[in-house]
Amino acid sequence: MKVLVVGGSGFIGTNLCRELKSRGHEVTALSRSPSSEDLPAGVNKAMGNVTAYDSIKEAFEGMDAVYNLVALSPLFKPSGGNEMHDKIHRQGTENVVRAAEKHEVDRFVHMSALGADPDGPTAYIRAKGRAEEIVTESVLDWTVFRPSVVFGDGGEFVSFTKTLAPPYVSALPGGGKTRFQPIWVGDLVPMMSDAVEDEKHVGQVYEIGGPDKMTLAEIARLIHESDGRSTTIVPVPMGLAKIGLTVAGSVPGFPMGADQYRSLKFDNVTDDNDIGAFDYSTGELTTLKAYLNDRRER
Repeated sequence: MKVLVVGGSGFIGTNLCRELKSRGHEVTALSRSPSSEDLPAGVNKAMGNVTAYDSIKEAFEGMDAVYNLVALSPLFKPSGGNEMHDKIHRQGTENVVRAAEKHEVDRFVHMSALGADPDGPTAYIRAKGRAEEIVTESVLDWTVFRPSVVFGDGGEFVSFTKTLAPPYVSALPGGGKTRFQPIWVGDLVPMMSDAVEDEKHVGQVYEIGGPDKMTLAEIARLIHESDGRSTTIVPVPMGLAKIGLTVAGSVPGFPMGADQYRSLKFDNVTDDNDIGAFDYSTGELTTLKAYLNDRRER
């Protein structure tokens, strides 16, 4: 197939482009500033900004399948404020869906997030929920993925955890009891590739997580242990963390704010992990510990 990966030069996008290319598809990566250094050999490049419809519409011509991966990180406060979540996720998705419908694309895969909800507690979750509505109300043959946090080479989850929970002594909101279900990008992208190759995935919303549900404190200890260090978790009352992050978030350049505090109030885990829809079992998935050990050896 001819496949367009919108957001193809990002962390998940480059891994997905590589997987799709290995399966024999003709792949084009669309992003604001695609670079040959970022993309696997043989992947075509297209330039465009999802917030500007006219800049992306021509890239969809003749495509059999489209992936919409463009997203801002929920881990950090976006440059331009939380309204950027709506601009990128909702408005950007609106433009991508519009272009896909105009060019009668056969298959459409949308990257959402666990907990996506138009009435959710954070700007990121609300924008992701509204973007999902746009996709599922379209005329396209769509599939939606809602992954937990994704880790791997080039990803930000491990480095973010080190920033939030430094070695030796880590002061974490609520003692770091928020749970995550990290999934390795090398396990996720084959599932995403399968989604356009089998019609059984049309009209499905998949919640995807890794093999382990872990607290932030457990993840922090594991990451520092892989670096040969330790950390002691010092609980910070959630009320105090709210005040601290809200105040600090008003300081220009500070990477986190009130939304990051709110995101730590709810778990980022699946109710029913849908990896079985892609013939995966939990035991086949790469654990965060195994990845960290392999990275240390490399």
